[in-house]
Amino acid sequence: MLPKANRLSKNKDISRVFKEGKLVRNDCLSLKFFKNQLTVSRFAFVVSLKVSKKAHLRNKIKRQLRESVRLRLRFIKAGFDAILKAEPGIKNKDYRQISDATLNLLEKSGLSV
Repeated sequence: MLPKANRLSKNKDISRVFKEGKLVRNDCLSLKFFKNQLTVSRFAFVVSLKVSKKAHLRNKIKRQLRESVRLRLRFIKAGFDAILKAEPGIKNKDYRQISDATLNLLEKSGLSV
């Protein structure tokens, strides 16, 4: 589970990232990020009904995204709010491919050290 300090949970923070954040994409994920004034980076995860109508599949994808970020927290620069949004092509991927796509986006955005 992602530590509480690294969770982006307030609606005003999430909407600020959506409005003012920069966007980086690949085939199955998109990452919106925005600089904050904190000493930690915070993450939120979005898996919409467009990905799957089945709740258990959406929840599984969210768990996989959270775990791939949690394992890389020490390599992520501090001071960012980020939202990882799943695209419809993600439901055909296994955990390894999702983890690699997450790492790719973090490096592409400059959030990874």
